[in-house]
Amino acid sequence: AEPFLDFSGEDIRRRMFLTTDAEGREYCLRPDLTIPVSRDYLASARAGGPAGFCYLGPVFRQRRGGRAEFLQAGIESFGRRDVAAADAEMLSLALEATSHYGLPSPEIRVGDVALFSALLDALALTPGWKRRLLKDFNRAGNLAQDLDRLAADATRSKPEYQGVLAALSGSDPKAARALIADLLSIAGITQVGGRTVGEIADRFLEQAELGAAAGLPGEAKRLIERFLSIAGDPDAAAAEMRALADDAGLKLDPVLDLFESRTGFLAARGVDVGRIRFATAFGRGFDYYTGVVFELHDPQARSPQLVAGGRYDGLLSRLGAAAPIPAVGFAVWIDRLSGLGGAP
Repeated sequence: AEPFLDFSGEDIRRRMFLTTDAEGREYCLRPDLTIPVSRDYLASARAGGPAGFCYLGPVFRQRRGGRAEFLQAGIESFGRRDVAAADAEMLSLALEATSHYGLPSPEIRVGDVALFSALLDALALTPGWKRRLLKDFNRAGNLAQDLDRLAADATRSKPEYQGVLAALSGSDPKAARALIADLLSIAGITQVGGRTVGEIADRFLEQAELGAAAGLPGEAKRLIERFLSIAGDPDAAAAEMRALADDAGLKLDPVLDLFESRTGFLAARGVDVGRIRFATAFGRGFDYYTGVVFELHDPQARSPQLVAGGRYDGLLSRLGAAAPIPAVGFAVWIDRLSGLGGAP
């Protein structure tokens, strides 16, 4: 269960089927296939180089109005350095998947975690604020609703253990994390709300860092809100983002160049980019995404997302790769597509 608990995000953790063996080790029915396929790739002779995988198999999640066991198909592409072209190929193949089931023109929703991350870097926020904002973006997919709460954190009454937090904020991060994890283990705590002991320790240290820092600057809050209001087709959105960067004196050219290059590759593949609903506030709720994210939906809203995926360049390093490996892919909900009445 460990890699799913550590890397998937709270939405998946809440819906996992977990069990514990006699030694206290946690296991789960696999809730997703991206992590298992990534581990297979890392264990293969092709690790580190370009490789593509397709898969079909059962996964298990608690779902409202749906079976807990269902088939998931998908494609994962590893090791390609032509990032924009690889992203475009994945979205193009995802569109082929829905067309295969008789849905040639699904609703296309696209976001990009890398754009938001680059904005936070350009705003020169403290590491604690950047982690907090990026985490909430991945969790909620709509951080605009959270900004007032986050900005008010510094004015809130401090907890009784604020002195402990203040002491930890200036200590060695690894030693502080180990201390908190040891204290939790001594208390017999192994997991709370789907979070591991390590994650609880990280959250505690994050609170220490935020408690010692000033609140989210008002100008940064306004720029983030302006950024998160941008939505539309990719070309119009790119123009708005460049205007924001110019007005605020922010250096966002590299990520915006990649964004526009991806749009060009999509057009070259015959995708009508005018149909794409891009939004800077769109996220997918998975902690491991680092770049483009997308979902394909039924235009008649008869089902939740039919196909979903994105870029997750940081995941393979977190799974043990010695050097960063680019990765992008998507998953297909077979039961949802077949339930729309189409036939493969």
